[in-house]
Amino acid sequence: MHARPGPWRRAALALTAAATALVLSATGHAAAAPPPAGPRPLADAFARAAAAYDVPRDLLVAVGYGESRLDDHEGLPSQAGGHGLMHLVDNPTAHTLDTAAALTGASATALKHDPATNIRGAAAVLRSYADAAGLTAKDRKDKGAWYESVARYSTTRDPRTARLYADTVYDHLAGGLDATTPDGERITVRAQSVAPDRGRYAATPSLDDGVGTLSTDYGPALWAPAHSGNYTVGRSAAVTQVVIHVTQGSYAGSISWFQNPSSNVSAHYTIRSSDGQVTQSVREKDTAYHARSANASSIGIEHEGYVDNPAWFTDAMYRSSAALTRHLTDRYGIPRDRAHIVGHAEVPGNDHTDPGPNWNWSYYMQLVGGSTGGGTVNLNFTSYPTLRSGSTGDHVKAAQSLLNAQGFSAGAVDGAFGTNTVNATKAFQSARGLTADGVIGRASWTALLSAGTKPVLRSGSSGADVQRLQRALTAALGRTVGIDGQFGSGTTTAVRDYQSSRGLAVDGIAGSGTWTALQAGR
Repeated sequence: MHARPGPWRRAALALTAAATALVLSATGHAAAAPPPAGPRPLADAFARAAAAYDVPRDLLVAVGYGESRLDDHEGLPSQAGGHGLMHLVDNPTAHTLDTAAALTGASATALKHDPATNIRGAAAVLRSYADAAGLTAKDRKDKGAWYESVARYSTTRDPRTARLYADTVYDHLAGGLDATTPDGERITVRAQSVAPDRGRYAATPSLDDGVGTLSTDYGPALWAPAHSGNYTVGRSAAVTQVVIHVTQGSYAGSISWFQNPSSNVSAHYTIRSSDGQVTQSVREKDTAYHARSANASSIGIEHEGYVDNPAWFTDAMYRSSAALTRHLTDRYGIPRDRAHIVGHAEVPGNDHTDPGPNWNWSYYMQLVGGSTGGGTVNLNFTSYPTLRSGSTGDHVKAAQSLLNAQGFSAGAVDGAFGTNTVNATKAFQSARGLTADGVIGRASWTALLSAGTKPVLRSGSSGADVQRLQRALTAALGRTVGIDGQFGSGTTTAVRDYQSSRGLAVDGIAGSGTWTALQAGR
């Protein structure tokens, strides 16, 4: 999502089936049945932290779900400097990470990288806010009494954004949660009626209700202006592109980050994952700081979520974003093709990877009503041959796209294996512990094709992650594994063959161990 010098940033599916699967897997809301028996480290961590600091367990889970979908992203920080699944923040204006360290005695490293410690730190921070608000032991049993403490946890200075954050947490409580973590653990919260005591936020206009100033550029959008130092009034070029971003953080957190004078970033619009709500932060006539070289000539659209977790990319989000993009292409006469509707990673002079390999460009462009040409890259092949300097063609385009998506800049996806692609390949190989020779053979293909999250997949699973697994197995085994997104008997056999040949436990299930081996290029 970033533009000016500043913080970091880190595939096509079948149309209808993929969209439906995304909705079912991403909302997290359901009538929660009892979770299965077995090891439950994250659930136990929530229970222990809640008991230790007298914070309602369900409230603590709802805060974590809203921040990260219970994914710690392997310790990498969000765009706002937030860490772990509870998003403990360390940036120039917010320091909940330091507060958690002082309250718990845990190190900043443990709070960033150990999920249980991260949860404990968040519980300690919330309890300190409750104490400051004067909540008694009796009050703390009432989830509704925690509203102001939850709003404060957002770290935003804007009361409307703080209310949006807290309202989202209480919406999760009302709807219930049935979420599966990246490690396959199931976390549930029963749907419950909670009357939030909004206290000083009761008089604050709700962005969710569309109260207050609305966008004058796009009717359906709410208006929450970015800090004046995070964009430039006016433009130096005509609008010719729409740039698609992923926030690397929550919806409310990203809107708040644009309002933070220390961020030096902004986007024109942000789309919420759960329902496709749109908030505008910069007027279209002005230059948002979102895509460096393309700032002056583009409109930036952020999408709530993280590039490595496709659960954020719901059908509601795709449809809402596509409607906005249709509006923009009509208004500015922008061609509806992939040369003019681009990802952040495709903008020259940028070092970001969003929207990443989990963004479904084919589906999105069909919703926009445009052409998927001018940039769509095929990743599905019956084999993955060795590539080196001088190679050309669609396999090279696939490799370049995958390298760019993982943050190793191969430059333009042009199908020509030149110096940039060689250097990007060497950097990727070095990062994965592979021989850094700049040649993409079996091991490098396997690591590239499998890169991403490590969901537990088994017979009956379907979707983008299954396709990713099937591509990686095709490269690793040196034989064709049908790439159809359906985990059937053929994929089960391929997984078992891979596990057996690599000395792994042979169960036909792609779990953390199998993914780890694939991503290491084994």
